Amino acid sequence: METLNWDDLRYFLAVARTQRASAAARQLGVDHTTVARRVRELETALGTVLFDKSRADGFTLTTDGQKLLRHADAVETAVHSASEQFAGATHSLSGHIRIGSTEGFGCFFLAPQLARFAAIHCDVSLDLLPVPHFVSLSKREADMAITLERPERGQYVFTKLCDYQLRLYGTRDYLESRAPIRSTADLHHHEFMDYVEDLAFSHELLYLNRTIPNVTARLCSTSVIAQYHAALQGRALAILPCFMATPNPALVSILPDEVVVTRHFWLSSREDLRKLRRIATLWDYLRATASANQPLLMGASAEMRYVDP
Repeated sequence: METLNWDDLRYFLAVARTQRASAAARQLGVDHTTVARRVRELETALGTVLFDKSRADGFTLTTDGQKLLRHADAVETAVHSASEQFAGATHSLSGHIRIGSTEGFGCFFLAPQLARFAAIHCDVSLDLLPVPHFVSLSKREADMAITLERPERGQYVFTKLCDYQLRLYGTRDYLESRAPIRSTADLHHHEFMDYVEDLAFSHELLYLNRTIPNVTARLCSTSVIAQYHAALQGRALAILPCFMATPNPALVSILPDEVVVTRHFWLSSREDLRKLRRIATLWDYLRATASANQPLLMGASAEMRYVDP
C-alpha cells in the first residue's frame, strides 16, 4: 500500500474511462506498454484485480475496480481543485469532462457545440454520452448531465437549461400520397411512430397519445434518432424535437399550432465538481449556447448559432 500514489491512480482512471490501454496511453502521452505495466503494478500494490481484460471488450472494471474508481475520482477532484486554487485564472483550462445527455439533444445539438468548445480549450478532453437512458451522477457515470426531468434531491447543483418544442413531422411525399390533414381529427387515418411504452426511460417521452388521443403506432423504437430516420422514409408521421427536424427540408411540420409539445432540459453536476473551473466554464458555455439557440429549440428557426466558449 505504500506504493499507492496519485500517479498510479491517473493511469487507472484513464484506463477505466477509455477501456483501452492504447486510448489511455494517447490521453496520457505515454506508450501503451507503460499503461499496462502501471496498471499491473497498481493491482499488485492493492493485492487485487481491477480489470477483466479481453480482446473484444478491452479493460472492464471488476467489482474492486468499481470501488477504487469512486475513490480515485474523488482524489482527482481534490487534486484538480487544489491545483486550480493555486494556479489561478491565468492558466488555460485542462482536465477531463464527461457529459451525459439525452440521445437526440446530444447528437444533434451538443456534439457540434462541444466540438467548438474543444477546439478552443485544447487541454480539455471531453466524453459525450448521448444515450436513450439516464446517466447516473451519483455512480460517477458522468461529471455533468442534461436530462428531461429535474434531478432528484442529493449533492447536486442543477438549473433549467432551456425549453424546447416538439411538433408533428412527415415528408412531402407522405403528405402528397395520403388523405389531406386539415385538423387533428384527420390524423386518425394516418400512420405514426412512437416510443416503446414500457421501455421509455422517462414519462416525459410518452406524448403521442396525450397530444393526439386514440391513435396507434405500428413502428415503435426506444430511440428518437431511429424515429427520425424512419420518418424520412415517408411512410409514417412522428412527433420529433424541432431542433432535429426543422433544419431538414425533407420534413414538414404538420398542424404546427395544434400539435405542439413543450418540454425542458435540466443541466446538473455533482456539487463537488461544479466548483472546478473547467466544469464551471463548460456549464456557462452550455447555458449561453442554449440561450442563443432558443429560436432553433422552439422551432422558430432552422439555423444553429454559436457563441465563443
